Amino acid sequence: MWINHLDFLAGNTDVVTSFNATSSGVGGGLSGLIIQSTTAGEDSVSGGNKVVELGLEVPPGWLLRGVRVCYELSDARSFISQIRLAQVQDPPATALVHLDDATDLVAPGPVCVDSAQLTGSEIDPSVGSVLLSLRVNFDAAGIIGTGADRIVLRSVGLHLFKL
Repeated sequence: MWINHLDFLAGNTDVVTSFNATSSGVGGGLSGLIIQSTTAGEDSVSGGNKVVELGLEVPPGWLLRGVRVCYELSDARSFISQIRLAQVQDPPATALVHLDDATDLVAPGPVCVDSAQLTGSEIDPSVGSVLLSLRVNFDAAGIIGTGADRIVLRSVGLHLFKL
């Protein structure tokens, strides 16, 4: 099931997201969610991982097995470094990480990549809200104010399994 990749929110003050319907500035002109950073690395200056994050809406009666990320990079030195699925617990004081795929997505693209798949331990979204986080890593030469690398999300899909 394809989800709205334009709804991802920047998870930190040093991550910047934008959109241009005419062109993302990467590749052949196709639009997408543009992710940039004001600092180098994959750790935020405010603490924690440098991410874009989205709360998922999974239809009733379906379990979540994995994620498909379609993206393009302006330069392979800045890339997606992790796909994470975490489920908010009841009470909502913590989130249990179900999927933590730390495969560096460094192909310039455009390309679509599947995360590791959960089999036998699929996520049941009826138990609690599911958060999808994409951790990003920016090279010092590619931050805003220098090279201004761009990671562009072209589309994001969910691998679902019918109950």
